[in-house]
Amino acid sequence: MASLRFLLVLFLAGPAHADWSVLTSQAEGRGAGGVEHRRVVLAESETDERANVNLALFSTKSATVRVIDNPTGEDSLAAAMRREHCLAGVNGGYFDPADAPVGLVISGGKLIAPLRKARLLSGVMIVSAGRVQILRSAEYSPKRKATEALQCGPFLVDRGQPVPGLNDTRPARRTFVLTGGPDRAAVGLCSGVTLADLAKILATEGIAPQLKVQRALNLDGGSSSAFWFAGEPGPFSISEQKTVRNFVAVVPK
Repeated sequence: MASLRFLLVLFLAGPAHADWSVLTSQAEGRGAGGVEHRRVVLAESETDERANVNLALFSTKSATVRVIDNPTGEDSLAAAMRREHCLAGVNGGYFDPADAPVGLVISGGKLIAPLRKARLLSGVMIVSAGRVQILRSAEYSPKRKATEALQCGPFLVDRGQPVPGLNDTRPARRTFVLTGGPDRAAVGLCSGVTLADLAKILATEGIAPQLKVQRALNLDGGSSSAFWFAGEPGPFSISEQKTVRNFVAVVPK
């Protein structure tokens, strides 16, 4: 895990350009609680570059999110998801060279790490009374009584629009969490793109039926990126390349 200063240079730089359009958006499977695995292929208008997005879409009426801590680093995403009987999941937030989480982490109502003030850590995903929300870090307060929380960044989409000023020069695999209205949310993984392009991709109309992304938050990407879905007849999995400190899991209510 690199320093926050180095990550900030990577994440916030360079002008954004070009747009993305959806080529295909196909349901690959459906699990318990109505959770849907959807694979989306997009093309960039100037270069015809392709991007592949795997989404685990769900209604917060029937499913919610847990933050699963991995303090020993022994579990892979797939192992943790199977053990905890999860419906889907991705890797979580940042951690330092000693594998300590960087930024707010609450798991099962237990505070694992406190909120940090850092430009990179611009957002917090929380679960309060079963409702999944993505907040600006400045919007977060302990009064919200979150049972699950994960601080990360940068913010990708806000009010349905790509956040300006994101890095547009360094492609990498990316994972994210998003909300799309009062009862729609998703976790997902995108093939190698820049942060600026990922923001545009997630704000693209038609990425999934009945989904208008309102807010999206970047998670720890690159070699940490992983995605898992409990499909039939067996799970669909994109494995991380190194151990990570925590996971964001979709679970039934």
